[in-house]
Amino acid sequence: MASSDKEISYSDLKSLMEKGSVFLVDVRSKAEVDNGRIPGSIHIPVENVESEMSLDAADFQSKFGVSKPPLDCSDLVFHCQMGRRGAAATEKARGLGFKNARNYAGGYKEWSEKGGK
Repeated sequence: MASSDKEISYSDLKSLMEKGSVFLVDVRSKAEVDNGRIPGSIHIPVENVESEMSLDAADFQSKFGVSKPPLDCSDLVFHCQMGRRGAAATEKARGLGFKNARNYAGGYKEWSEKGGK
């Protein structure tokens, strides 16, 4: 299991979302995202995390319509359906220098079960 500094809970994610300070990345497949997503998330499939998070700021902005998070972003969160791919994406991002990247381990499954909106 990942250490606590690499994971975020449902309540912590909700709190960050209410503050508008989270940079949330959905790493599931396009088909999964098409069936529902956490509001405000951007979609980067897990297999593309390294290449997309390595884009320069202008290319990232052009592709995703949002500013690329800085390497020291404290609220960079990855998620998948149930936690495994989100954890892999978090490790990939940390390997690129995003030292505070975290995984929402409950994933979209927990989010939808708890009625997240």
